[in-house]
Amino acid sequence: MTITDIRNLLVIGIDTVFVAASAKNAGYNVYAVDYFDDVDLQQACAAYETIKKQRNTESHMKVKINFNPRTLLKMAKTMSKKHRINAVLLSSGLDDYTDILCNLNETVPILGNSPDIIRSIRERKKFFNALEKMGVPHPETAVVENLFEAKEAAANMGYPVVVKPSKGFGGVGVRLASNPLELEKVFQIAKIDGDVVVQKLIRGIHASMSILAGKRSIQVLSINEQLLGLPSVYQKEPFGYCGNIVPLQVTSPIFEKCRLIAEKIALHFGLKGSNGIDIVISKDGTPYVVEVNPRFQGSLGCIEKVLELNLVNAHVKACLYNELPATKPPSKFCTRLVLYAPNRVIAPDLTTLRGIWNIPPPHSIIEKGEPICSVLTEGGSRKTSLRKAESLAKIIYSKLQSA
Repeated sequence: MTITDIRNLLVIGIDTVFVAASAKNAGYNVYAVDYFDDVDLQQACAAYETIKKQRNTESHMKVKINFNPRTLLKMAKTMSKKHRINAVLLSSGLDDYTDILCNLNETVPILGNSPDIIRSIRERKKFFNALEKMGVPHPETAVVENLFEAKEAAANMGYPVVVKPSKGFGGVGVRLASNPLELEKVFQIAKIDGDVVVQKLIRGIHASMSILAGKRSIQVLSINEQLLGLPSVYQKEPFGYCGNIVPLQVTSPIFEKCRLIAEKIALHFGLKGSNGIDIVISKDGTPYVVEVNPRFQGSLGCIEKVLELNLVNAHVKACLYNELPATKPPSKFCTRLVLYAPNRVIAPDLTTLRGIWNIPPPHSIIEKGEPICSVLTEGGSRKTSLRKAESLAKIIYSKLQSA
């Protein structure tokens, strides 16, 4: 496959707006299969299908209850037949469903990591065993089937521990346990679908590395600050995803540690194109790898603005030709802030405000705790960028009406 063979791209996942917009700006005909019926997704695509149609006075319901990867697959197959899709780009939501990805890849080739590579990344036991052999710092981790095994693992590694579902996205169901009694309470929350992951808590800065991987080389595009569990945007999940600030400024020694870690992981697993590596940077400056997201990340919009780079274009060239882009050091900061509904609300008309993404159809109903939209703001400093995002968030919250 060459770049000239690719005209029609299908973006699939839960949060596809930024990828779809990037693909459109790169000159492709863009099609999407998503959960949300966002206004700006419609604008980026030649055609799209969504699990939930957010019409006037209708609710988009709760993602963790109504999300169905098989529905996405079915819609993707229909879309590919109708529009002669040449390749697929992955967003969040399908990382842990490699059977779905295999089926999808047989229908239309995934441009990026193969389902086998994704499986090797997301099978937690094998993944952390591989990190151990490579000498990559990571939290002590156990994958358990029941509460007894969880208690045994936590006692061996020492409290506090982080307890998380083996399948999931956006930090849903992730909890902290400081003792056996708390572990009993949070274990059932984490046991959403299958096994449960127990990890020793690493205290530090939650961050991610956005990388591009060619066949024999990798490039760390940026290290990003992660925003998790912010009460100010009504995120009820303590580790729930609330956005990013790009870049996270780190010292040269820490950046070099991150680069070496990314290189080891990318070469060992054979990663291709755009990938994310979630890390916690401890107080002594050690980056601990928490997980790898083998697809486009939620920080894409910020990275493109800060680096003045089209990430879909860079991804295609990295996958097909092993070409990595020349980038300049960032001269500004960009914040993505994801806003959540404080209660059951009616979506206002946000189409006239600048810097708003993931825009819900006006007058649709958003359930308590579900995402309303994202704001993207730039500034000459981290503080300025974040303050702009917070100011825009206040305007949006002032427009909400209870449903």
